[in-house]
Amino acid sequence: MTDALVIVFVKNIKLGTVKTRLAKTIGDFGAFEVYSELVKITEKATEALDIDKRIYFSNAVVDTKWQNEFKTVQSGADLGERMLNAFKDGFESGYKRIVLIGSDLPDINSTHIKKGIEALASSDVVFGPAEDGGYYLVGLSKMYSSIFTNKPWSQSNLLEQTLQELHNNKVTVSTLETLNDIDTYEDLIASDFYKSNKKLQE
Repeated sequence: MTDALVIVFVKNIKLGTVKTRLAKTIGDFGAFEVYSELVKITEKATEALDIDKRIYFSNAVVDTKWQNEFKTVQSGADLGERMLNAFKDGFESGYKRIVLIGSDLPDINSTHIKKGIEALASSDVVFGPAEDGGYYLVGLSKMYSSIFTNKPWSQSNLLEQTLQELHNNKVTVSTLETLNDIDTYEDLIASDFYKSNKKLQE
């Protein structure tokens, strides 16, 4: 067991249930293809890490993904509660620094995740800001439940509001470089991920 843990939140790749905002423009199958590729990128980014990993699926464990890693299903009524429960599980298991990432980032690599873990040596909390005002990574060196409760999920002021609250409570925070996650058609066609992937352009 390492003292650090990487948690990955993955939506089960099922037609009609992934990237629903994107699907409105490119259809369910297109969204399915995009998300399948993003999950592969996330898997590759975490494979290179010599750090314990726990993979949390939205509905059901998929054995073919992240082979030989700890896999389970997310629990909670909303995203905040699901993340909170995953962090609680990690701290209760004895991990000291925990970073959680999603799986819709075309530009994520192992360096981003490592930097998140390293930031927790000197900060209580770390965020990887997303261009849409949310975050693609959140890390904690101890439990701050308030991060995950009563927050404007999927809104452009999510990170700003969360940072303000932590600042008011004198919690030390680090931030990583800003990345763009893929939620809309505009996000997709602006990304190098799309421009360099012939399969998605068909």
